[in-house]
Amino acid sequence: MSALSLPNILTYGRILAVPAVVACFTLPGMPTFTSRWVAFGIYAAAAITDFFDGYLARIWQQQSKLGRMLDPIADKLLVASCLLVLVGDGSIAGVSVVAAVIILCREILVSGLREFLAELRVSVPVTWLAKWKTTVQLLALGFFITGPAGVPVYPWTIETGYILLWISALLTLYTGWDYFRSGIGHVMDD
Repeated sequence: MSALSLPNILTYGRILAVPAVVACFTLPGMPTFTSRWVAFGIYAAAAITDFFDGYLARIWQQQSKLGRMLDPIADKLLVASCLLVLVGDGSIAGVSVVAAVIILCREILVSGLREFLAELRVSVPVTWLAKWKTTVQLLALGFFITGPAGVPVYPWTIETGYILLWISALLTLYTGWDYFRSGIGHVMDD
């Protein structure tokens, strides 16, 4: 398949969205209200491509090794960068930083496990629960990105973000354990 197929282009766009979202939080002189809505717009477009790149690749039969490699990387870059920026600016604070750390740790551990198992030619397929976990993570981050700018539109923006973040952390723990349990037998063979 072509490296320039639409599904791959959507994945590239998601990767390119990461520094743009981060820039909205770090560039000097942007008003918080405006920068948060701009960040949310970029983030929402990137999050939507997470669904469409895989869906289009399947229905158009344009699945590729490149796409299978880049898709989870793009997801992890988007989630990890947003978590770091949101913790850094205090949008995610207090004990909820633990939920952010759980999510980051699971992503790194599962990526390492997948890389190790790939060398052994062992596939660990993505479960439906893991897809729901990603969806809840993306929703939670969207609420946090809008943050105080979203409160005039939806008064419970921040509270909803925290609830979804903790649901996501719990799903993250469960799916992480599920992947670990599936792969541990291959790791312990020595």
